[in-house]
Amino acid sequence: MGGPGDRDDDATPPRRSREESPTAGAGSGLDAPALPPRGAGTRRVIVDSHCHAWRRWPYEPPVPDPESRGRVEQLLWEMDRCGVDRAVLVCARIDHNPENNDYGHACVRVHGARLDQFADVDCFWWPTYQAPGAAHRLESAIARYSLKGFTHYIRAEDDGAWYLGPEARSFFSVARAHRQIVSLALPAHLQPMLRRLASDFPELTFLCHHMGSARVGQPDTIAAVLGSAAIPNIWLKISGFHYASERAWGFPYPDCLALLRSIVDAYGPDRLCWGSDYPVVRRSMTYRQSLEAFREGARHLSEEDRSKILGGTLAGLLARSG
Repeated sequence: MGGPGDRDDDATPPRRSREESPTAGAGSGLDAPALPPRGAGTRRVIVDSHCHAWRRWPYEPPVPDPESRGRVEQLLWEMDRCGVDRAVLVCARIDHNPENNDYGHACVRVHGARLDQFADVDCFWWPTYQAPGAAHRLESAIARYSLKGFTHYIRAEDDGAWYLGPEARSFFSVARAHRQIVSLALPAHLQPMLRRLASDFPELTFLCHHMGSARVGQPDTIAAVLGSAAIPNIWLKISGFHYASERAWGFPYPDCLALLRSIVDAYGPDRLCWGSDYPVVRRSMTYRQSLEAFREGARHLSEEDRSKILGGTLAGLLARSG
């Protein structure tokens, strides 16, 4: 799922969520046994840092299979075909999915060997975005879902002032106390704000979606993202080639090669985590292509460094979080 301001020639943004729905339970379609981890002891782990799962497809235009296209079983099938061991469900309570945190938690309960959940906490589409009481809402979400991390999407036109104020200080103090990963979607113009925030909370890892919103052909966005590499607890997801490229359908995205190299040079493999953006990525490429887009662009790296970005780095972060 794209961040604020992402270019997308093929789809209309999701509609706003509505009220909360009951917790996932009977009839949720999650009664299948958990799948075992793949390839233990035979190859390096692959962990997808950025996936979604929804009961109902949340995007326009309508699709012929709205009740199945976004479900977790589709993701697990793709992971098995591509040799991906684990994935992080980045929850998003959008359109007809106001209960997406509960659905994500139900998925993790059944498929705990394969999935982790980053719950949606006060994202810009939710009525409590930047409202008083954010720290309490985060504390409640951590307790309810046993989180290792949470996701927060910032509005594209946000000036960032809230994140340097007292409400945000309380909010991120709760995150620090519970060793949370902060999975953050923000526009590139807020990277300077993020540097200040991350410097104030050096114990937290701020994991930016989709290469930090750097965009080919927009040098200011690239400079902003590369500038944040100076702050050691700002990390990036190597995801969203279809957002970064000037051609969303242009696999294997040769126009992103220089951007990827610049990011790897600035951040290093110990702060980068590959992600697919499944199932939203299907509008531009397949799940396998989302994996191969990185591999194609990372041919210059050593096998060790590629393996870190493909999963080793995130596996280590998850192991020491929550």
